[in-house]
Amino acid sequence: MRKVIASPFVTLDGFFAGPHGELDWAVGGEEFDRDLLPELLRRVDAIVLGRVTYQELAAYWPFASTEDDRNAELMNTIPKIVFSKTLETVEWGKWQNARLVKDDPAETIANLKQQPGRDMAIFGSGGLVSQLAQRGLVDEYQLRVHPVVLGSGKPFFKDLKEQMKLKLLDSRAFPSGVVVLSYQSIKQ
Repeated sequence: MRKVIASPFVTLDGFFAGPHGELDWAVGGEEFDRDLLPELLRRVDAIVLGRVTYQELAAYWPFASTEDDRNAELMNTIPKIVFSKTLETVEWGKWQNARLVKDDPAETIANLKQQPGRDMAIFGSGGLVSQLAQRGLVDEYQLRVHPVVLGSGKPFFKDLKEQMKLKLLDSRAFPSGVVVLSYQSIKQ
């Protein structure tokens, strides 16, 4: 069965964005791009996104070349699944491999997990990840914990009704102070 891997930036106090969606606190992006992003992209055959993260990524990646960013080819050629109730269309430059889904994300992802293929990665999309986590649909968390405490913001795990148990798979510390913690979700 395919796995769903959530791979967000988070602060030490558990926020994926500041109170107004700001990400100016994120450091060490080049470490992620160089070491972890290519590893993750080689494991997946779909990138799952919420509306806000889709709009942020679509403003950059379709215009990036391999000279600009070594991950451009992988990021652009992997199909995207975009969950949004407000968007009417989703585009991804010349690749046109983004698909808009207005249906229930949990039902859609549960069905996709049963289909043949490689794993699926979710970048950012805290609300979407929380919704899927509540239904036990996220198999792995690759948390990129940044050395900052915001005090307030948009919590990564929002509205969880029950405790989640996780098993540490890997941890990596980088010179920027970012620590990547990979956890496997333990099904209850």
